[in-house]
Amino acid sequence: MNPPAAIILAAGKSTRMKSELPKVLHPILGRPMIEYVLDAARSANCQKLVVIVGHKAEEVKAALTHHSDVEFALQAEQNGTGHAVMMCADHLANHNGPVLVLAGDTPLLKGASLARLLKTQKENQAACVVGTAITKANAGLGRIVRDAEGQFLRIVEQKDATPEEAAIEEINTGCFAFDGQQLFHALEQVKPDNSQAEYYLTDCAEILLKEGQPVFASSVFDIQEAKGVNTQDQLAEIAEIIQSAATE
Repeated sequence: MNPPAAIILAAGKSTRMKSELPKVLHPILGRPMIEYVLDAARSANCQKLVVIVGHKAEEVKAALTHHSDVEFALQAEQNGTGHAVMMCADHLANHNGPVLVLAGDTPLLKGASLARLLKTQKENQAACVVGTAITKANAGLGRIVRDAEGQFLRIVEQKDATPEEAAIEEINTGCFAFDGQQLFHALEQVKPDNSQAEYYLTDCAEILLKEGQPVFASSVFDIQEAKGVNTQDQLAEIAEIIQSAATE
C-alpha cells in the first residue's frame, strides 16, 4: 500500500478575478495561494503531489518547480473536473493507495481535516469519501443526499435540486478521498451528459455506489475551509483570515 497521493486542480481560468495572473498564483501574504493547499496535503502525509495545469500552464509550472515533490499533468482543454483528473492517470497508474482530490483555490484547507478524510477512507476501505461541511449558507453548493439510515446516496447540484434537497445544509466541499484504483476505474465510466457537456468528478461517487462499492460522505470540514477564491474581494477576505491565524 502506497502512502497517500494528492491531485490538485489548477487548470482553470478565472475571469472573475479580473487579472492576467493565473488564479492559483494570486499571492496571499507573499505566497501563491496554491502553496497553502500543497502544505495541507503534505501535513496529511501525502507523499506524491500532482498539480493539474491548463490555463497559462507554463507560468504555473514555473512558479512551483522548486517543489521537488510536485509533478504536473496537463489538461489542454478544460472539459470538467473529471476530465482534469483523467489527465493524471499515467502519473498514478502504479499507485496502490488513497488519493485526495483538492482544489488549488482553497487555501484555508487544514491538514488535520484532510487527515480525518483519509482516516475515514482507510477505516472503511472506501472506494470514495466525499468531504462535506454543514452550512445554512448553501446557495450554489452541491447538496449531500442521504437515505433514511443516513447513508450517502448522491450529490445534487442546486440547479437540479428539488425544494426538499435545496433545504439540505450538508454540502460538498469539493474535497474527496478515493481508493486510487477505484478512482480511475470510475472515471472511465463518467459521461459528459449534462448541460455543460463536461466530465464531472462528482459522478464518480454515484458510479461506485451503484457498483456496490463502499462510498461515504464525511463532515470533516468546517465551512470556512471549503471557501474558494473567485474574486479579489474573496482573496482579501481569506488573506485576512490567514493573517489573523498567524498572529494568534
